[in-house]
Amino acid sequence: MRVGVFIACLVPFLLLVWAAGAGSLGPDPAEAIMHSTGEWSLRILVLTLLIAPLRQYWKWPVLLKLRRMLGLYTFFYATVHLASFAHFYVGWTAAILLEELIERPYITAGFVAWLVMVPLAVTSTKSMQRALGRSWLRLHQLIYLTAVLGCLHLIWQARSDVTEAAVYTVIVLLLLAWRLRRWRLRRSTAPATSSGAS
Repeated sequence: MRVGVFIACLVPFLLLVWAAGAGSLGPDPAEAIMHSTGEWSLRILVLTLLIAPLRQYWKWPVLLKLRRMLGLYTFFYATVHLASFAHFYVGWTAAILLEELIERPYITAGFVAWLVMVPLAVTSTKSMQRALGRSWLRLHQLIYLTAVLGCLHLIWQARSDVTEAAVYTVIVLLLLAWRLRRWRLRRSTAPATSSGAS
């Protein structure tokens, strides 16, 4: 299952590379690359957030083994997305990037979302998880901030049609609401559990 998911996540990138080599990305290849990598980053991020509720309802322990892979693929596509922007639109010039960050909020949101993902990717290994202990869980809760920033990035850059941005935002908000509800249930049952155990 893990191999199948790995290949499935890689296929969009391979198809994009093939289309670029074949010159079939349309009249604006840079825009096509930007759109595709950004969209796949957000899609896989949503799948990553879906792992916890799916595991609770379907009782499939194997799903947890997919979460790290999906998270790293989210970072991979986001990195290609950012690198494409830096190459095609900024020309790897720090001054132009700074100007874009100041003048365009959606670029700021996207850039901050990528920065938040960097420590999550770096600490995704099992050895880092053991080394950080409980701090690892708190650190990786930043994925929720990344999801919100990703939605803001999409909403703010939308022009006339915000349907796609709205769909992603609703899905992310529902997934975050599910986690908030579960957290509240755990807090409400913790004292009763403790008193019953004593």
